[in-house]
Amino acid sequence: MLTGLGQLEFRILDWFVDLTHSDVLDVIVPKISFLGDGGWFWILLAVLFLTWKPTRKMGLTAALALLLSLLVANVILKPMVGRIRPFELKPAIQLLIDKPLDPSFPSGHTQASFAAATVIYRNKKWPGIAALSLATLIGLSRMYLYVHYASDVFAGAAIGYGLGCLADMVVNEIRYRHNAKKRRRPKRTMQQKRPKRS
Repeated sequence: MLTGLGQLEFRILDWFVDLTHSDVLDVIVPKISFLGDGGWFWILLAVLFLTWKPTRKMGLTAALALLLSLLVANVILKPMVGRIRPFELKPAIQLLIDKPLDPSFPSGHTQASFAAATVIYRNKKWPGIAALSLATLIGLSRMYLYVHYASDVFAGAAIGYGLGCLADMVVNEIRYRHNAKKRRRPKRTMQQKRPKRS
């Protein structure tokens, strides 16, 4: 039997699905959600950033953010919370995608997307806005597909944002210390000229 909070979660989810549902979105939304499967799209972006020197730092930071997101969501929070997904409590729901097998909280798709997108935004504003917009669509797609509650998505977005900021600060600190160490290193002096023989 659902608690009052659980009933509220379903009311919000059902309201969102009823408001947005259409035959066109039934085709489009699974494709949007697919971009977050295993974080493959963001991993690919991070690899591409790593191959170009001007974006190499951003690629490294995005990779760190994605790794942190994997550890926090899949290793710590999902097993610890063990939340049942909404479609499991409503067997009549016909899913448009394969049934996810892991727990519901938080949304891993959303968390990884926001972690990487936040890194991009902190390094490149306009591409970052586009990345955050895509991350938002991926999060909403998980509600549309009835595989996550709104709180799963909001928590994933908040945690992902925090991890993106953390990864950016860590990489910036490491770079700062590395550059400071290089500045303290004594410069090589030119070999003094031998005195002329008289």
